[in-house]
Amino acid sequence: MTSIRYEKDEHNIVHLVLDNPQGSANIMDDAFMDSLDAVVERLQQDEFNGVIIRSAKKTFFAGANLNQVYQINEDTAHSAYDNCTRIKKAVRVWETSGKPVVACINGAALGGGWELALSCHHRVCLSRGVMLGLPEVSLGLLPGAGGITRTVRMLGIQGAMPYLVEGKQFKPQAGMDAGLVDQIVDTEEEMLQAAVAWIGNNPEAVQPWDKKGYKMPGGKPSSPAMAQLLPIAPAMMRQKTRGVQPAPETILSTIVEGAQVDFESACRIESRYFAELASGQVAKNMIGTFFFQLNEIKSGACRPQGVEPRRFDKVAVLGAGMMGAGIAFTCAKSGIPTILKDISLENAEKGKDYARKQLQKQVDRGRISSEKMDTTLALITPSADASDLQGCDMVVEAVFEDRNLKASVTRETETNTSSTTIFASNTSSLPITGLAQAAQRPDNYIGLHFFSPVDKMPLVEIICGEKTSDQCLAQAYDFVQQIGKVPIVVNDSRGFYTTRIFSTYTMESVAMVGEGISVASIENAAYLSGCPVGPLSVVDEVTITLAEKVRTQTIKDLDAEGKTYTPHPADSTVDWMLANNRHGKASGGGFFDYPEGKKKQVWQGLVDHFYQEDAQIPLQDIKDRLLFAQSIETVRCLDESVLISTRDANIGSIMGIGFPPWTGGTLQFINSYGLKAFVTRARDLAIKYGDRFEPPASLVEKAERGEVYGDGTFELAESA
Repeated sequence: MTSIRYEKDEHNIVHLVLDNPQGSANIMDDAFMDSLDAVVERLQQDEFNGVIIRSAKKTFFAGANLNQVYQINEDTAHSAYDNCTRIKKAVRVWETSGKPVVACINGAALGGGWELALSCHHRVCLSRGVMLGLPEVSLGLLPGAGGITRTVRMLGIQGAMPYLVEGKQFKPQAGMDAGLVDQIVDTEEEMLQAAVAWIGNNPEAVQPWDKKGYKMPGGKPSSPAMAQLLPIAPAMMRQKTRGVQPAPETILSTIVEGAQVDFESACRIESRYFAELASGQVAKNMIGTFFFQLNEIKSGACRPQGVEPRRFDKVAVLGAGMMGAGIAFTCAKSGIPTILKDISLENAEKGKDYARKQLQKQVDRGRISSEKMDTTLALITPSADASDLQGCDMVVEAVFEDRNLKASVTRETETNTSSTTIFASNTSSLPITGLAQAAQRPDNYIGLHFFSPVDKMPLVEIICGEKTSDQCLAQAYDFVQQIGKVPIVVNDSRGFYTTRIFSTYTMESVAMVGEGISVASIENAAYLSGCPVGPLSVVDEVTITLAEKVRTQTIKDLDAEGKTYTPHPADSTVDWMLANNRHGKASGGGFFDYPEGKKKQVWQGLVDHFYQEDAQIPLQDIKDRLLFAQSIETVRCLDESVLISTRDANIGSIMGIGFPPWTGGTLQFINSYGLKAFVTRARDLAIKYGDRFEPPASLVEKAERGEVYGDGTFELAESA
């Protein structure tokens, strides 16, 4: 069976119709490569006026077969190089045939799909439903089918960087503005007509870089303009990658090295670097988590089966503070009419103002129209009247972390809503089972833990209480996906999953301060590990007071359960900070001072009281304490059945609390470290820094059996 149909029309134009017989998307698998070789050989023997490459699928072409890429290792890296060379050699045939070749792009063309389009002389896109780009960097890879070589020769070194180093995706109009797309039409019929017309008007077609006298836009690396930019580019890149993400730095090397040689040599450089990245551990981590595991979540892997999908037509958000305002804005952006209720209409209006400000920024930047802004704002109805909750399918409670207050709004809501309304609490730590005791319908009570800022953070942690029904969970899953978020599902617990592991990150840093370790060393260790924000900076943002409140509530809860609280080494430092009126950034300062108009500075009082020259420890120990603390707590969450899947652990840790993306998440970090090596290192940290680093028995047993978290095999996904 062939993946490419070879057809010829009445204009003597060859149509190469991409039509993978084994799946819903066209991908660069072995069958495609065999088909490509066959049609190229036929083209070389045929007489034709031009070529149109189009798709029989809803999308144009998805890209590489990541099931195959994932299996590449150092021993098989040569095969990755050979496959890159093979496809480049094939498309180079039609690119240099002297005949016009047109790509008719009817849907998404990302990764290898866009590389295929770039090998054509002309690109026609549908105006809607098309997304273009080379996002390989987000999976720890680089475009290996000519994408770097051609983009650099089209746009120049500087112009190509956002599309390659950052993996910038774009729609057809943006592509036309950049010079990457040539025509935009509204229908597939018009697209074919445009392709045929262009071939008729351009009987001889040559790529710009194949013309005699071609000069690279912006100049080669040796040109004066580039000679000024390139020496500082690696330093700027390292500032972003922190030395832990090899793909962006490798792409930069590929760009610069390839720009200094001829086209064919540049293609070989690109293939070699692709093979190097594909065989590396970071690519394995990122492909496994951000492609396979994320796709499993999106396909509803943790959604109870047998429950009909539900669309939500009216939502209410209780509490118009920062979180509530963000949730309401997110719902409105998704087209859902939303009641934003607070104790006063004035407060509710202030909550709506958040949406107004965010939308105005988008209007000012030209991303949306004023009409779109007005339409979205009209979906948010501020209210102080509980009767406005009538008819709501979903109610999200986002009031203060106070059990009595939450109980009060629960009872008020149930009085004004139907038996099918789902009630979701946005609590970040209070157990859902306890909160649901105030509900008459605990089977319809669930936790939806959003992250701040809500409209920017992609994750929602769904927490099931003891009485939460499968139907409620399934429909909550539907709601999270309807508003464009990524759901993970966890069971009830104090702090659930994300809050628990995040607290280990922040409290470990505070404990190190108490030991006399330099604040700068702690923050820099987190930065160099790939964490987005230093842990002490985070504590200042969320307030040191919160840490004390969480501890107090934990002690009360444990006491009620007949259990004893085990003090954390950070507790005494938290108490000392609060005793010295250091509550965090919002209160004027915490671990840092925040002078107006200047960068934050480490509070000198902290240095004077805690810092000890002889207390400094190796940088690697600081890094490991921060990362190991979170990973070990994740294992404990698995042991306690708070977590129910490896995928939720990995995605939740990265998208929810900023665990370094290059690791693939907390459990994949253990996998890639090696379970036996991780156990050994954890025990070493336990001896040096405390029993909290002692590896759980389940982890030790798994290491002894030679197992990993998740089976390490993926069959779900088709493409990049």
